[in-house]
Amino acid sequence: MRVAATTAVVAGTAGAVSGHQQKKQAGQQQAAAEAAQNAAQADAYQAQQAAAAQQAQIDAQVQAALAAQAAQQAAAAPAPAAAAPVELAALKEQGLIDDAEFSAMKAKVLGI
Repeated sequence: MRVAATTAVVAGTAGAVSGHQQKKQAGQQQAAAEAAQNAAQADAYQAQQAAAAQQAQIDAQVQAALAAQAAQQAAAAPAPAAAAPVELAALKEQGLIDDAEFSAMKAKVLGI
């Protein structure tokens, strides 16, 4: 009976140790899986942030190009409009057009 009791104790201890090792391995595997998942999430976040920064840079370049284009258009447009009144005044001073013609041409130039 003593041998049977010893065998039972040894078997019980072996079972307990085996169960403990299995739980420990399962915990380690779960921790490794969680770490891998966290790393993947961090990588995805960094990629998203990099894409957002790149898009912001592209948007800024587009805005700068649009502003430069608008400035060029604004700089080019006033020159002909400014020349027309000066020419009309010169024509009137030279007597080539009378007051009525001057007023009509002035209204046309100003879009009135």
